[in-house]
Amino acid sequence: MEYGYFFTGFPGFISNQLIREVLRKNNGEGTVNVLVLPSMTEKANFERMAIIRDFGISEDQFRIIEGDITQPGLEIHPEKNELLKERVTHVFHLAAIYDLAVPKDIAFRVNVDGTRNVNDWVRTLKNIQRFTYFSTGFVAGKREGILYEDELIRPPAFKNFYEETKYEAEVLVDSLKAEVPVTIIRPGIVKGHSKTGETIKFDGPYFIMNFIDRLSFMPFLPRLGKGDTVVNLVPVDYIIEATTYLTFADKGAGKTYHLTDPKPYKVSELYEMMMAELLQKQPKGSVPLSLAKAGLNFRVLRRYLGVEKEALDYFTWRGNFDSSQAQDDLKGSGIQCPDFKEGISAMASFYQQNKHEPNYQINIL
Repeated sequence: MEYGYFFTGFPGFISNQLIREVLRKNNGEGTVNVLVLPSMTEKANFERMAIIRDFGISEDQFRIIEGDITQPGLEIHPEKNELLKERVTHVFHLAAIYDLAVPKDIAFRVNVDGTRNVNDWVRTLKNIQRFTYFSTGFVAGKREGILYEDELIRPPAFKNFYEETKYEAEVLVDSLKAEVPVTIIRPGIVKGHSKTGETIKFDGPYFIMNFIDRLSFMPFLPRLGKGDTVVNLVPVDYIIEATTYLTFADKGAGKTYHLTDPKPYKVSELYEMMMAELLQKQPKGSVPLSLAKAGLNFRVLRRYLGVEKEALDYFTWRGNFDSSQAQDDLKGSGIQCPDFKEGISAMASFYQQNKHEPNYQINIL
């Protein structure tokens, strides 16, 4: 049977790149179906035509399906839905609100209710071979210590509503493993491509770059806190390649994977590497993290610095991701997480070229 792929989260960057890798792996064969909000159709069609052109596939091989994951049945037109039920073999659910500062009601509607609706829809598919769900390593919330892939334990608390809703959504998908071949992907903090530096928005580790760049006029810059915890940064190309491989490998069914850096760097090391690339300087002295957090309570300051105050919670969190299962199942594939040092130059270069482009900066509330 011909593969039929179904993606949510298009035309988002990760969904866009994942479609390309799936087509590459399968020699351009199969039909791509993307669920798109009506308001995003124009942008989605622009990205669709770029993929069609780059891979030389026919327009009939790439279909835009208007719909909404927050609605029952994903609000797909009944006639189109009947065809999808017969033809879809692989579902990739990426649509979510990823903002650390997202309000609770929006996060639950999209991340939890939306995933519940996708689950219900997947159950109606007659030829489903794999359901791949994008979760996050941070479903661990405020749990610390070594965090294992086969654990799905409700933590004592969460750092934000993004984490909480992604945990609740993963619980729903995990329960589907008894009915459908499911693969759950838990990435670390996603950064740009390890070789080109390309990304779609400057969040996560780019908040540190914003901070360094916008205070570059100062004679010296201090460290933020002790910086003795690790921050797990993962380039998007590793996530895309590993996800595609594990989705189409028989051994990937029924498993949850930490797509994280097995050898992450400490916050202080990351800060030094970024400052060296951006300013050719090293930090001097340090500012207590509590003082930095207090400063970011002022909207005018966090907007000037381009930093979400919620991001600082990850500078003191002492969780360490065990990725043994992912590493074992990727053996022989040639896919491994690049060392952060190898990609810092490309990351900084892409940032410098695009830091003044408003569409790359997120809206700091």
